[in-house]
Amino acid sequence: MTPPVRARAPRRSRGSHRARNVRSRGAAVLLVVLGAFLGWAVPRWERHLPSTGLGFDASTAQATLAAIAGGMITLAGFIVTAITLVIQTVQSMSPRLVSALGHFSRYLVLFGLLIGTALYALVALSQVQDDLVPRGSVTLAVGLVLVDSVVVLRLLASLRHAVTGGGLSRGVAERLRTVIDQTYPPGPVVPVPPTADDARRGARVPVVHGGGPAVLLSADEPKLVRLAARHGLRIRFVRAIGDFAGAGATIALLEPVGGRGGVDVRPARVAACVRYGPSRTVEQDAAYGFRLLADIAIRALSPAVNDPTTAVQALDQIEDALLRLAPRPLGDAWLLDGSGTPRVSYPAPDWADFVSLALDETLLYGSSNPQVVRRLRALLERVSAAAPPPRRPELARRTAALERLSATALSDPLLAAVADVPDHQGLGGPAPRGDSPG
Repeated sequence: MTPPVRARAPRRSRGSHRARNVRSRGAAVLLVVLGAFLGWAVPRWERHLPSTGLGFDASTAQATLAAIAGGMITLAGFIVTAITLVIQTVQSMSPRLVSALGHFSRYLVLFGLLIGTALYALVALSQVQDDLVPRGSVTLAVGLVLVDSVVVLRLLASLRHAVTGGGLSRGVAERLRTVIDQTYPPGPVVPVPPTADDARRGARVPVVHGGGPAVLLSADEPKLVRLAARHGLRIRFVRAIGDFAGAGATIALLEPVGGRGGVDVRPARVAACVRYGPSRTVEQDAAYGFRLLADIAIRALSPAVNDPTTAVQALDQIEDALLRLAPRPLGDAWLLDGSGTPRVSYPAPDWADFVSLALDETLLYGSSNPQVVRRLRALLERVSAAAPPPRRPELARRTAALERLSATALSDPLLAAVADVPDHQGLGGPAPRGDSPG
């Protein structure tokens, strides 16, 4: 008998990193243009109002505006240098983290704010005359400097999180939790709708990727379900989110249902609901979030880095994500229309896939480090206690593998004894007291 699969209503994903980057670039350009416009308009508007603002004469107003313009341009160059150094540091931990996190789009807005302030000061400077000093405009420029300073200080303070393994782990995990809640909500399982029989198999229509080689990033789930319901068909994806698709590759099959003899929708309409890109993102791909966390852990365990504490911080976030997934329906899924009819299916990882992706490489590379072994023991114990019984064997297999690997790598009796104790902090945590996990 074919087992049931999980089902859920379609969900529109939140804005992608690409969309956020486009919005950030647009906001940066708007700030630059707005700065230049205000530098031209405010002094002209001020001529028709009573003189207000700080008591500048012509020479001090010119010196102030020139200093503000030069200072903002210099500060913008400093921000670009700082971001470049941070990107290099992040890439050393994993070259995929920069594009996956989209952590630096906000700095485009900061750059636009600084250049916009500089342009405002330069344009306003051109309108200062001996007999006409726009004091309000100069005062506004000073106020913009204060605003810029506050924004710069706040964003520079956030940079320290971007250059640490723990900060990167938390950033990835925050996005991963959102994707888990969207993609794997608690819900029912439904019987698998039958595949078209041999007599009607020829009526299935393939949906082909028409562009160049790319990675399947996301799909517009609500639109796909509406198309399938309107035209009386099922859409069966044969490639998962995160899969690579070459030019001309089949990504889905359109299958008529309800007595229809064929498919009356153009495959191109279905293909237009799928978005591609050069590399994976966490947008609808929870497995990629685990991939990034595992990357951080194993990079930290490499002999060139030798930073087990960063690996432990990554395992903290992996544990939290596995605890979220443990009670939820996983694996292949169907999207339901408004009447509860399965309309769109797509392949997805199951529990064994997530556990393997999250832990296996860290088991291999961390088995010679007592701190990582202790943290892995605590992780496996806690997730095993929270997981439903059918999912515990996968964790038991990792516990047995950890025993074998650590026994081989830690031959010294003292280190073996130290590594034999579960510890949520890796090293230095309190001894276990039998508290219930949770």
